[in-house]
Amino acid sequence: MNYKNFIFIVAVIALLSACSSSQLKHDAAGIFEADEVIVSSELGGKILQFKVNEGDLLKKDSVIAIIDALPVSLQQEQLEASVKALSEKTQNVEPQIKLLQDQISVQETQLANLQHERARIESLLQADAATAKQLDDINFQIESLRKQIAVTQQQIAVQINNVQTQNRAILSESNPLQKQIAQLKDKEQRASIINPLNGTVLTKYAMEGEITSAGKAMYKVADLSSLILRAYISGTQLSEIKLGQTVKVFIDEGEKKYKEYAGIITMVSDKAEFTPKTIQTKDERANLVYAVKVVVKNDGYLKIGMYGEIQFK
Repeated sequence: MNYKNFIFIVAVIALLSACSSSQLKHDAAGIFEADEVIVSSELGGKILQFKVNEGDLLKKDSVIAIIDALPVSLQQEQLEASVKALSEKTQNVEPQIKLLQDQISVQETQLANLQHERARIESLLQADAATAKQLDDINFQIESLRKQIAVTQQQIAVQINNVQTQNRAILSESNPLQKQIAQLKDKEQRASIINPLNGTVLTKYAMEGEITSAGKAMYKVADLSSLILRAYISGTQLSEIKLGQTVKVFIDEGEKKYKEYAGIITMVSDKAEFTPKTIQTKDERANLVYAVKVVVKNDGYLKIGMYGEIQFK
């Protein structure tokens, strides 16, 4: 073998080894995804404020949008006016009771005078200066007046009971109205749309000034600080992994280069499913595969929909 042939063979071997080394051997592959939350309005109406753009970073519990709640406020005011009108329909028993109490005071004064007169007649009767009939008449008057006082006291009790019963019947109508007012107050508070998590706006579905309805999506947000690589493995690979296991994750970085990340297995499906056409497993002949989720901390280069490869060992 001459020197030129030797150099050519060495070059071919080096090229083949370079090509083979550029091919990453992986145990599974999949697509990056995130837990996306679609935020909807709980109240229908005009969007008064919604200054959010796709790509914006939002903080948890921040007010993102405000829906016009004027119709709800007007309903609430109407119900409050109805409750006030009910209270004005109630009767005040005090004037009537005052009148009857004044009548009793007069009767008690008359009774005291009659009792004094009876004592005088009894003294005169002992001195034979009065008759027994005069004493009987005064006793009859005293007894009649006592009965009148008892009747008047009973009238007071009946009057109080009747008015209280009527007022309770009127005020009982306010309980359902108070419940409706509480519901409207809660509904009014929902006019402010609160962001549920720290994340990035992926899609914006509505614009400020539009009319929205309850349950209609306004925007989609996701926490991109960590992404989930969903991959599929064959049944023979189940024994190689466990929950909480740290694995290597690779993404393309330029031509024939890979960028490495550390990932943690957070989910292994307990049920097999048929292999999706777009998913490649270590054993491509496997018909049934198991879904695996690997959480990878995002340094800003990972994107939803990006292709990734996993090495278990």
